[in-house]
Amino acid sequence: MQAFTSIIETVNQLAWGGLMILFIVGTGLLLSLGTRFIQFRKLGYAFKLLFSKTKAKNGDITPFQALMTSLAATIGTGNIAGVATAIVSGGPGAVFWMWVTAAVGGASKYAEALLAIRYRVTNKHGEKSGGPMYYIKKGMKDQYGSNWTWLGWLYAFFGFTASFGSGSMVQANSVAESLYSSFGVSHIVSGIAISVAAGLVIFGGIKSIARVTDKIVPAMAIIYLTGAFYILYSNAPAIPAAFGMIFRNAFSARAVGGGVLGTVIRFGVSRGVFSNEAGLGSAAIAHAASTNNDPVKQGIIGSLGSFIDTLIICTMTALVILVSGLISFNDAGGMIVSNNLTGAALTAGAFAQSLPTYGSIIVSVGLIFFAFSSILGWYYYGSKCLEFIAGVKVMRLYKLIFIGQCFTGSLLSLDLVWSLADTCNGLMALPNLIGLLTLSPLIFQMTSAFDRKNRYR
Repeated sequence: MQAFTSIIETVNQLAWGGLMILFIVGTGLLLSLGTRFIQFRKLGYAFKLLFSKTKAKNGDITPFQALMTSLAATIGTGNIAGVATAIVSGGPGAVFWMWVTAAVGGASKYAEALLAIRYRVTNKHGEKSGGPMYYIKKGMKDQYGSNWTWLGWLYAFFGFTASFGSGSMVQANSVAESLYSSFGVSHIVSGIAISVAAGLVIFGGIKSIARVTDKIVPAMAIIYLTGAFYILYSNAPAIPAAFGMIFRNAFSARAVGGGVLGTVIRFGVSRGVFSNEAGLGSAAIAHAASTNNDPVKQGIIGSLGSFIDTLIICTMTALVILVSGLISFNDAGGMIVSNNLTGAALTAGAFAQSLPTYGSIIVSVGLIFFAFSSILGWYYYGSKCLEFIAGVKVMRLYKLIFIGQCFTGSLLSLDLVWSLADTCNGLMALPNLIGLLTLSPLIFQMTSAFDRKNRYR
């Protein structure tokens, strides 16, 4: 196991090296400039579209359900455990780099959803299938005439693999840890319960998944944010100091007690990407199932993912942790974490500081439902990636293996599971970013045409 862990760490360092970080943020920045920061200038219109009814029926789920399914896969451990892990490993400054990733990542999300609708297909079961593997294969061939199926296949393979890391194992692991630390439930019992619950929904297909996620995600987000708002209101005088820690340490090696700035950026970007998945292309798989026939409109809805996930929920989590007093610095600039807490335990401890009775319960219950919805979302992503590779005939076997990995993930160590997730995410990003960059002229052209037609919206 130690040798395996060492290999994963080596690959992880390559997957999240300086070039990959530059690639992810650079692509998001290019798309932001080319679309004139559509993720911000159309923010109000995005919410209007989200709650408007569409007459189109050429899809499997509503635009709202498509966004909720994509958010289900992202609003999970990344918002609760991931933010805490980023702060502990990279310092408070990592939060700043999460913001940067989310700010430009909104344009990546927009582009991914736009292309997903543009190049989606209908499978043998009459369901819509789309995402990076399809817009890489079809879009790049349409634009450049070459056969890029191999690159789409590569994305699908990494996405299929990531569904076990980012999807089943990470989420189940965090739920098991939370249930054990908060309520003393054994990891084995948690693993069995998660596997059974996931199986009951997964075997109902995308419509079953969407019916569950469009209720779980909004409800738990409201409960979680209400608790966070109350804590911040109660600790309002400490908020400026919390922001001070974030900005002061964002460009300082002292953020990690003598570490290097690259560590701060790496953990901020990697946890930011893990949180909102901008640049990974995974959300595009969910948006491809939308009944919305307008690629640009679905792209605008898709851009909300980074805003809701990272700029709102992750920020609230980070501020609660930083105002709790559990993070401090010594005279030498070294960071001190109370009781060496990390992950979901640190977030739960921070909530419990201001809400002694309900704080840890909010985090634990929120983590359970967020992670469960993430399992459902990532199952769908993995199934569509595998469908691209092997067709629909292998779906039943995949369902059984995926459910089994939920149980396995609940028993593994937290560090190993997070390393696996980081590695899978990094490998997914590369082919998707190549696709986004090569198809960016088409994205800009479609955006400009939409702007001319809807100049007053």
